[in-house]
Amino acid sequence: MDEKYIVAIDLGSYKVALLVAKVNGDDIQVVYYKETPSKGIRNSYVFNSKLVTEPLETLIRDAEQELNIKITQAVIGLPKYQVRQVSRPARMELTDEECISEEDVDALKNEALYNYPLTNPDKEVLFGAVAQSFSTGEDFQYVESQIVGMPSDELEGNFKIFIGKKSALKALDVAFNKLKIGVAKKYFTPDILAKAVLTPSEMESGVAMIDFGGGATSVTIYFGSIMRHYAAIPFGGISVTTDIMNESMISSSLAENIKLAFGACMPDKLQTLSEKVIQINSGNDTVPNKHLPVRYLSEIITCRVKEIVDAMLYEIEQSGMASNLRCGIVLTGGGANLTNCANYIKEVSGYNVRHGYPKFQLVSHSGYDSIRETGAAVCLGLLLAAKADRVPDCAMGETTVNIGDSVTFSGTGTEEAQERKMPEASGNAGAETPVIEPEIFPEGAIEEVPAGNVDGKPPVKKKRRVIWAKINEVCHTLFDEDNRV
Repeated sequence: MDEKYIVAIDLGSYKVALLVAKVNGDDIQVVYYKETPSKGIRNSYVFNSKLVTEPLETLIRDAEQELNIKITQAVIGLPKYQVRQVSRPARMELTDEECISEEDVDALKNEALYNYPLTNPDKEVLFGAVAQSFSTGEDFQYVESQIVGMPSDELEGNFKIFIGKKSALKALDVAFNKLKIGVAKKYFTPDILAKAVLTPSEMESGVAMIDFGGGATSVTIYFGSIMRHYAAIPFGGISVTTDIMNESMISSSLAENIKLAFGACMPDKLQTLSEKVIQINSGNDTVPNKHLPVRYLSEIITCRVKEIVDAMLYEIEQSGMASNLRCGIVLTGGGANLTNCANYIKEVSGYNVRHGYPKFQLVSHSGYDSIRETGAAVCLGLLLAAKADRVPDCAMGETTVNIGDSVTFSGTGTEEAQERKMPEASGNAGAETPVIEPEIFPEGAIEEVPAGNVDGKPPVKKKRRVIWAKINEVCHTLFDEDNRV
């Protein structure tokens, strides 16, 4: 079987991530994975297409140079906030004494998804549809595996339809057009994320997956191996960071790093850590240093987490599935890494709670251990979904392009094909040496000291970011014909 590349891009409110994998049959090898802070995204929605392209361009050019390929298209996820769900039946007549086939079921799904009468088609678009049950007119409440093969002259299905904002797709299309990268397919991320972190037995027995993201938090409920309910709120890890910034009167970057280093829920459960005090040096002799007790920091964080968790538990109650969650709650997303967050949810909800790590065992990922973290679950879900859907090759090697060839590409939202020349060299033309600079903490900006003793100075934690020069555009684009979700 021919080897191909699959490129998956996770567009989050806090970070964007790019994953490149080589796929050959059932063998999947992650050959590139990197995250970088995002721009132009709020509550999982792209609000500024131009800003979004800045970090994405860096990731794409970096991956192309490292792998010596040209990325031509990618699979991406749709926003998870401002998505409403409605129930809709769909029905089709069959020939007498004909058995229901998989093709019949697929046709009914397409009828439900693509022919749903939107109340405002100028502003809304269908994100997806999930079959809840099927019937033959006489027998009811069958799942897909049971209905296929039954003789009947009619087939009826009950579907959950998920509807999002049309402007969200337009903003995504504009961003990728600017990058000259095609969109191979857009996925409604709750479903593909669930399949990347949940086990089949959990989805069968009943489970609620809470995706604690940067700009939005969602809950997806599975029962009987079917997605039964979905909801999202516009609060997440960024809201926690903002609370720390406002309460401590510090910069957002410093607040984020304090959260990552010392952030925790349930201050009464922190033991000796709650006795520590964070000293924030002002760097100015005329401005006094600030002292932030870890216990107070935990109180700030817990207040916001409580608000988010209460909203998720409310949605679980509203779903009517609260008593069916035999496997409890699975917590995933970047916010899941907050210390004691899972314990807090367990204490207030009474459900068993576990962290939802991506099924990294399904892929080889030597050198990219960050694929094991909860924040990488969406990228892995996109990869697995793209493989199952047989998405075509998302990249091409340098040697497959003849220098000077004219390449035609078309983009979603564009009416006419555009043409551009490939560069006169093989991908590194015009690239400059990357510059690495320290970021976030200036020397001595933050120190952890024991309570009552501000002289202790443990090693300062530093983060670094890579600043790349703008690289000449070198890829062409291939879009799907109808750009369906």
